[in-house]
Amino acid sequence: MIRSGLIIMIKDFAAKGKRAGEISREIGVSENTARKYMRQPARPHGLKGRSKPSKLDPYKPYLQELMNQGIFNCVVLMERIRAKGYNGSMTILKDYVQPFRPAKAASAVQRYETLPGKQAQMDWGMCPFVDTNGILHYTPALVMILGNSRTKYVEFTTRCDFRSMIRCMVNAFEYFGGVPEIVLTDNMKTVVDHREAGNVIWNPQFADFAAQMDFVPKVCKVRRPETKGKVERLVRYVKDNFFPGRQFENLEDLNRQALQWCAEVDSRVHSTTGKIPLQELANEPLRPLPEQTVLDRYRWEDRKVTREGLVSFDGIRYGVPWQYSGKEVQVRLHDGYVEIYKGEVLLARHEAQHGGSRILWLKGQYKGLMERHGIPGPYPAAHMSLPKVEQRDLRFYDSLLGGASNG
Repeated sequence: MIRSGLIIMIKDFAAKGKRAGEISREIGVSENTARKYMRQPARPHGLKGRSKPSKLDPYKPYLQELMNQGIFNCVVLMERIRAKGYNGSMTILKDYVQPFRPAKAASAVQRYETLPGKQAQMDWGMCPFVDTNGILHYTPALVMILGNSRTKYVEFTTRCDFRSMIRCMVNAFEYFGGVPEIVLTDNMKTVVDHREAGNVIWNPQFADFAAQMDFVPKVCKVRRPETKGKVERLVRYVKDNFFPGRQFENLEDLNRQALQWCAEVDSRVHSTTGKIPLQELANEPLRPLPEQTVLDRYRWEDRKVTREGLVSFDGIRYGVPWQYSGKEVQVRLHDGYVEIYKGEVLLARHEAQHGGSRILWLKGQYKGLMERHGIPGPYPAAHMSLPKVEQRDLRFYDSLLGGASNG
């Protein structure tokens, strides 16, 4: 049975004098179907002067608001109106949304499939989100997908630099429970240093990371992003299905919700494979993870403590005890906290902050500074008060010397 909208189109084309064969080619139905509905007389619905009410009617103004924001994904729209009490079918919703949906034109491309454990695809996406104060932000997200099972990993960061990238990659490998044979990316500078005679010259740091993690790096063909189409679609999928209508308190809350969403989505049957990604993940023969000491190495960043006893991380300055001014320390982001170590010693643990340029002082950061004498290393300049020097006229010193300066 075809939708009522197609029946109306058939009758409309017939009224304009088109034959059944022309109509079938025009709207994509069989010639017999076109002929059947061309001959079928119009049947009154029995409600003179008015149309039949729909369960969707009370929610149409809200749907219009969402569509005005560019949200046309019916799965997302259904979630929003279900939360408001809608108990009708998806078909009614799709029929209503279809006339408002912008037309898409896409060229044909070849689909690339990979064997289990063979490949992961990775990319960055710049995603908008609204915080609890209604303020719009943009944050980068690293997304990775296993090519065979379609298991997904999404992590949001404040930077797209090398350290952030490898930290997210390590987290993704741990989430998957292993390392794929190949990781496919585009030609980003954190991965590719340059090309010589068409050959890729890898970023030395990334090449070392790949060797330590035991995967083979591979880049997609220049100007052929469809060769990593799975991750390209995942970036769009995150923007279209994860973000609409959500709010987040901070980056940690955003990442918690993202991982929960990944688990929920990957617990459903995938539309292309017809299988459940998380179940298929068990069949991916991934390479074993390196030792924990190797993984941890890529989660730490070296920083130098300033004269004021501050460590800069993601644009925020965090306080440490003044005794470590001028020294090298190690910093990591862990469970929503910035942890600062000197060797095995934890110097400070601050709740991670994002955005702006702020200073988070450590309680008791300068305790004992003024009482101690002969402190090696620089003082925190911002909190030092220099002794006042009395200034006197030169004649005072002349009198002490018995007027020698006049001789």
